[in-house]
Amino acid sequence: MTEIQPTRTPLVRRVLMLVAILATLTSIYQIFNLGFYAGFSMFGVQYIYLLLTMLLPVVFLAIPARPGERTGRVPWYDWGLAVMSLGCCAFFTINSIHAVNQGWEFAAPEHVVWMSYLMWALTLEATRRCGGWAIFVVVLLMSAFPLYASILPDSMAAVSTPINYVAIYHALSAESILGIPAQAFGKLVIGFLLFGTALQRTGGGKFFIDLAFSLLGKVRGGPAKVSIFSSGLMGSMSGSVITNVLSTGPLSIPAMRKVGFTKTYAAGVETCASTGGVLMPPVMGAAAFIMATFLEIPYGQIALAAAIPSVLYFFGLFVQIDFYAARNQLKGLEEAELPGFVETFKAGWHYLFVFALLVFMLLYLNREAAAPFYATALLIALNQIRAHSRWNLADLKDFVEISGLRLAELLGLMAGIGMIMGGLAITGLSGTIATDLLYMAGGDPLVLLLMGALTSFILGIGMPITAAYIFLAIALAPALVDAGLSPLPVHMFILYWGMLSFITPPVAVGAFTAAKVAGSQPMKTGFMSMHLGSIIYFIPFFFVLEPALLLQGSGLEIFKAVLSALIGIFLVAGGLQGYLPKLGSLSRSGILQWPVRTLFILGGLLIAMPHNPLIKISEATLLTGALACIVAATLLSLVRRRPCPAAG
Repeated sequence: MTEIQPTRTPLVRRVLMLVAILATLTSIYQIFNLGFYAGFSMFGVQYIYLLLTMLLPVVFLAIPARPGERTGRVPWYDWGLAVMSLGCCAFFTINSIHAVNQGWEFAAPEHVVWMSYLMWALTLEATRRCGGWAIFVVVLLMSAFPLYASILPDSMAAVSTPINYVAIYHALSAESILGIPAQAFGKLVIGFLLFGTALQRTGGGKFFIDLAFSLLGKVRGGPAKVSIFSSGLMGSMSGSVITNVLSTGPLSIPAMRKVGFTKTYAAGVETCASTGGVLMPPVMGAAAFIMATFLEIPYGQIALAAAIPSVLYFFGLFVQIDFYAARNQLKGLEEAELPGFVETFKAGWHYLFVFALLVFMLLYLNREAAAPFYATALLIALNQIRAHSRWNLADLKDFVEISGLRLAELLGLMAGIGMIMGGLAITGLSGTIATDLLYMAGGDPLVLLLMGALTSFILGIGMPITAAYIFLAIALAPALVDAGLSPLPVHMFILYWGMLSFITPPVAVGAFTAAKVAGSQPMKTGFMSMHLGSIIYFIPFFFVLEPALLLQGSGLEIFKAVLSALIGIFLVAGGLQGYLPKLGSLSRSGILQWPVRTLFILGGLLIAMPHNPLIKISEATLLTGALACIVAATLLSLVRRRPCPAAG
């Protein structure tokens, strides 16, 4: 997310504060159904149009056409774009009910067609400013796809659509600019974005880092374990890998270096922890909110389902760090260098209380839309009671201003991403892609999953994870569901694999950011991140083939699935790091070191492997994995018992 820049003019800053207040009040009015008491209720399309009217103009005022080009004054053309977007969005807001009654989506008057062209163009430019050139090109090509669909190869071809119809569909249909991304923004994202911003601005990040240091700082490899704990919680708040790395990295990476971790290893740990944080409930990235809207299930159900995969990922990362520290005899920090647990807890216990309220409202009361507003209000109230962290007027303005910028930036991106869905919906290809993919895979779910993993990863390189997720939720998810897999695990699979580009070369933007903080080589850090986070490449296959890992199944099924996954990940981590408790360093097995480590890795994967009849994996796999590990341990024992040659 873009942060507030001191070069912004006072007028733009006031505009940001004004739209933040207006958008928040509008969201509260709609989510809490206050229209029932006021005598006026907004339809869904009116609500989204009104948010666009408030926030889209701000994109052109607050985010320059080229990064860093402004010196404080907003250029005349940005003011022009802001005024045009205000007028255009206000036009559609005022006429939204009339448009539905008159069927403008299918046959609009000429002046409405021209306004639709303007809406299309303004949304594209807002998407470019908010998301960059890569997502702009994707949205441009996909939104214009109906214009050239007939000239594509037969497998992708469709009947071309006149440009005027495409324009009004994008501007008026509930399947494009007003589609699922914007709807998720209006229903869920606003509240959680305000909560995450308030948590950061009240000092929540510092509290979680200090708490992690007080609990884990003095154990072996302590600072690296602190990074897992603190970055996981911070990533859950921010929803951004890059923001997370830049927030916690300057504290955790130097601490890791102090106890003996290399620059590359420290940066790799921070990258993996920050990436996992975005997938960690209760507050996940924007794609998770869109998933809830897509699947038409409560967001709390998404957050609950994400709990076990998130625990498995952080467990794998934690034991790898522990094994690495044990093998290299790395200590923790001295107790005198660490904050005290009691003092830290006293200073920030209210953050845990607020999180408890949020989880209670999400999972028990099923009030996922209202929960973040209550949590934010409680957090700010408790913060103002405590003298050491109390906001003054400048702090409050800063919070409102940053919230306004982030709301505008995210809605500008969501509106553009919605046009990806719109381009496919106009041509009808969104309903036929699944059939084509099933045919290409020969109906084999495992082949489809491998195709999906590769496609998710490639799209994750050039697109924001939200855009990549939406595209594949339309194109790939139906094919996997038709092949016999459950919808929620399928959508989680796509989300997880789209995140992997943050830790995987050649892009690995999360790793490259951490490398700048650590002063390490970017590509080397990328490969280290890939090595440390390797378990995340397998976890999506585990839960998509074993829905019990997403809490879908009986208590016994969930227990067996989690236990086998934990044992398998433990053994895989030992093989990767060359150390296992009781066995010690595996490097002491001489020339058999790599055969032994490979057997532990393969054995662990087979033990953790789901027992899914769709891919013909049975209980025998578990026995095979156990046998591989027994063979590895036996080889290790035989090598170590071999007598050493006598000294000459």
